Amino acid sequence: MQQTGLNILAISIFTITLSVLLGPLLNISPYIPAGGTFIILSLITVDTLNWQNKGVNLLINIFASAEQKERVIYHEAGHFLTAHLFNIPIKDYTLTAWETLKKRSGGTGGVIFETNFLEDKTKDIREFNLMIDRFGVVLMGGIAAEKFKYKNSEGGQEDLVKFTEIHAPITLTNSNLEMRKRLAILQATTMIETHSEAYLELVEFMRQRKSVEECQDLLDQAIVSS
Repeated sequence: MQQTGLNILAISIFTITLSVLLGPLLNISPYIPAGGTFIILSLITVDTLNWQNKGVNLLINIFASAEQKERVIYHEAGHFLTAHLFNIPIKDYTLTAWETLKKRSGGTGGVIFETNFLEDKTKDIREFNLMIDRFGVVLMGGIAAEKFKYKNSEGGQEDLVKFTEIHAPITLTNSNLEMRKRLAILQATTMIETHSEAYLELVEFMRQRKSVEECQDLLDQAIVSS
């Protein structure tokens, strides 16, 4: 979560600053905090440029609270449900940075989509625009899911960036972009509320790390019987 990352950064800065201030009293060489600052900044730079922030994500996951880890499950289940309802192929999912690293997935993980089918969609402009709208709803599915459970959303920063990236080329103004975003969140919320029982069962399945196929079978059976 973004807040956890900020907390870790703030603690690091506070610790270094405190060591500088108390150094003379505790007979700590000024080179020690300076060296610590250099090492931390170097590690952050290497992690950002070469590891796509995977090291920071692992650290954030270690310090994340139980509620924050729970939020991730509800968040990703929102992506999973909306994608499944739109028949967007799901390849895999991860719920922690460590799982993402083990599976050698790109980015920070989450629900991973199979994108090969998009090649045929780009040949028809109507199909392409429809798929853009659907992906927008899926991207906002995590935020909608957190609000459904917790009445607010702490995650979704990367989702918002991706939403802007895919809609900016076809959106003329910022106000239109914001309107598309609100509509996407509203549609995702409606989908989750309509299939709330199936969604909550999916959360439990994902918590147990059930396979994609098992999660999809659960949704198919739950939605048919609802």
